[in-house]
Amino acid sequence: MRVAIPVDENHPGTAVCASLARAPYYLIKDTETEETTFVENTAANSQGGAGVKAAQLLVDQKVDALLTPRCGQNAAEVLTAAKMEIYKTEYPSAKENLQAFKSSLLAALTEFHAGFHGHGEGHGNGGQ
Repeated sequence: MRVAIPVDENHPGTAVCASLARAPYYLIKDTETEETTFVENTAANSQGGAGVKAAQLLVDQKVDALLTPRCGQNAAEVLTAAKMEIYKTEYPSAKENLQAFKSSLLAALTEFHAGFHGHGEGHGNGGQ
């Protein structure tokens, strides 16, 4: 089984990235061979549709399960259409979440947000 996690850096001790679509990298772990690879997220700097592009990147990588803190509705539709399982991360590091996944301690992610269209608009405007 190939398991992916959005991460901040491309090394084994990396933290989970809070954003699936804008994560710099995805850590992909093959649970059968124990091989770990890092894939650059080419969708991270997209003007729009980053979630769908990131989801398609994971589908193209033949990922079976995704561990992520949250996921947008459009990305979730792409992932579920590809029969990918989606689980909610519970720990700060990728390594901890992989261990929890192997021990069946992570719950399925079932709530998907509408996305952050207009990235940043209406936030941090000084309370106006």
